Amino acid sequence: MASHQRKGSGASEGDFFDIPDEPFFAIIKRQLRHLRTWAFIFIFILFILFLRREPAPPPPSPHLNYDLVDWSKYAYSQYATSSPYLCNAIMVFDTLERLGSRAQRVLFYPREWDVVVESDHDRDSQLLSMARTKYKALLIPIELEMIKPEAGPGESWDKSISKLLAFGEIEYERIIHLDSDILVLQNMDELFFLPHTPVAMPRAYWLLPGQKVLSSLLVVIEPTYRQYKALLDTALGIEPDSSSTESSRIKYDMELLNEQYGDSALVLPHRQYGLISGEFRSENHSAFFGNDLDAWDPDKVLAEAKFVHFSDWPLPKPWIMWPHQMLADILPKCKVNPGTLHESGCRDRDVWMKLYDDFRIKRRDICKLLSYPAPNWPPGNDPPGNEKPVEG
Repeated sequence: MASHQRKGSGASEGDFFDIPDEPFFAIIKRQLRHLRTWAFIFIFILFILFLRREPAPPPPSPHLNYDLVDWSKYAYSQYATSSPYLCNAIMVFDTLERLGSRAQRVLFYPREWDVVVESDHDRDSQLLSMARTKYKALLIPIELEMIKPEAGPGESWDKSISKLLAFGEIEYERIIHLDSDILVLQNMDELFFLPHTPVAMPRAYWLLPGQKVLSSLLVVIEPTYRQYKALLDTALGIEPDSSSTESSRIKYDMELLNEQYGDSALVLPHRQYGLISGEFRSENHSAFFGNDLDAWDPDKVLAEAKFVHFSDWPLPKPWIMWPHQMLADILPKCKVNPGTLHESGCRDRDVWMKLYDDFRIKRRDICKLLSYPAPNWPPGNDPPGNEKPVEG
């Protein structure tokens, strides 16, 4: 059995602490070599992680990051040729402001109007001044004869070529022109960044299937002087149609825009950009859905819509009170036991009436105006709305 030698008791104590006879710098060199090895391993690991990293996101696109957009190049336009429509335009601007829209605002108005407030009852001047100061709208005076050719004094203002004026505002890259008899529900700034197209419009779905035309209640425009001049020359140069039984046959903005862009315009989804209030009175929604499969849900439809256009003929526009003689026939019908004490399923009616109530409340709060009195029913020769509005 091998035995381990052990130093005797006479061995010196220093033998237990023998240190190799190695130069100091050699020790340092050896330690540094180890450090370089670890450093190389660490760098190699970092390199592998670098190669496996997710690619960096691209720089923010102006179409997605609104902070990078030059909003001076985009605008909403309205036109006002009468006191009710001036208030409507202010209401549209107010809602766009409240919803956070950053685009500019343009308001066309009759040249004979002014912004000098002569009295507390000078409501038109007050509203024009409000548009310019509070909503920073660019006010553009226009000649009424230019936008309403051959129109008699009693003709309604919707028969005009006012919407064509926005084509001439070439300082903007894009303009969204909205009818003013609407209730704006959501921000629509995304329409400024549609793919390149001269015009985008929703379809007049309520005319389907008989007519397949685009609606001018919303028009997204890329203004150019060439298109503006062509449209205006066509509008102002049209002669009465001698073959028509009518005394005159004038084509207005919707018809002109369909003739010019009906086959080339970008068609906007009408569920979001073309809903009319009359849809809540309809019992057949196949034209709205484009099929007979989708189930009608008034709350869901309203939640998807960007705005609602008031169209309930023969009911007057929302700034005119309802004739009680016709209201029972016009109101949306309940689904169960309609017209009885036990009727139910009246959500269409509730939504529809709230649209009108909301419009009238905004008119009162923003314009300080109440609704016009209800016209006689059935209507006479005078168009409704000639009465002075009640101020509030």
